[in-house]
Amino acid sequence: MANYYNKDTVLWLNGEIVRSAEATTDLYGQTLHYGYGVFEGIRSYKTASGETKIFKPVEHYERLQKSAEALNLPYTWNVQELIDATYQVLAKNNQQDAYIRPLVYAPANMSFNLNTESHLAIMTWEMQPFLGDKLLRVYSSPFQRPNPKGFYIHAKAAGHYVNSILASQDAKAKGFDEALLSDMNGYIAEGPGANIFFEKDGVMYTPAAGNILTGITRATVLEICAELGIPVVQKQCTIEELFAADAAFFCGTAAEVIGWQSIDQYQFPLAWNESLGRNIQTQYKNIVTEKQTAALSL
Repeated sequence: MANYYNKDTVLWLNGEIVRSAEATTDLYGQTLHYGYGVFEGIRSYKTASGETKIFKPVEHYERLQKSAEALNLPYTWNVQELIDATYQVLAKNNQQDAYIRPLVYAPANMSFNLNTESHLAIMTWEMQPFLGDKLLRVYSSPFQRPNPKGFYIHAKAAGHYVNSILASQDAKAKGFDEALLSDMNGYIAEGPGANIFFEKDGVMYTPAAGNILTGITRATVLEICAELGIPVVQKQCTIEELFAADAAFFCGTAAEVIGWQSIDQYQFPLAWNESLGRNIQTQYKNIVTEKQTAALSL
């Protein structure tokens, strides 16, 4: 695939650097048939000093291990080993601003018995913000996030994302840019691969933990809000509250921080450039690129 790799691209597979075009997997693998695998989405950036820097690699690789353990996938790698391997792949692919995809996948196994081994691949490619850089027209999807009693919702499991793909494709077929899913109780949950924040009267609101994947970018946004003195309320949020909000945005490693234009037919009244979200977006970019500039004044 020209968009992801070419004949010179390499990846890391079970401790070895191999050419992406020559890497193979087993068609009888449990991950391929049942979605029984886990992954991470990580970004690296060319920083203001010109160096390549992976953003929060420890947090991402610790979550990868927790996801694997939640799904009973044998996990034998340590964080520093995988960070070093990722920098090696980035260097060999001559990439700085890149998206990084570690994937833990199961071997051939058509039964539901415990696996005794796992495989791990680390792939990188150049990718612009996943949802683009224009304000989004978002659709309140009829799809709901999985019930936490049916899945380990904190695990970034491959099979969970069928739900995200269906919701996203449905929204786009209806003329929108992306979907917003609810939880099993009808409260706002998250987008396909992104968390949501919305602003009302100078306060940021975001769904509380419990029925969402609490993203690493979400945690970073909370850190930024604390640094800038922006009050944040984490609670069960209704769609009616969103329809009365001043502004809103998605955040995630792939999407970064991206503002919304509307939800369904509701146009957000506050100009994005005047919103707290815009300030957070700017500060987030400064952090990941290690650009030492002051945040926009509030």
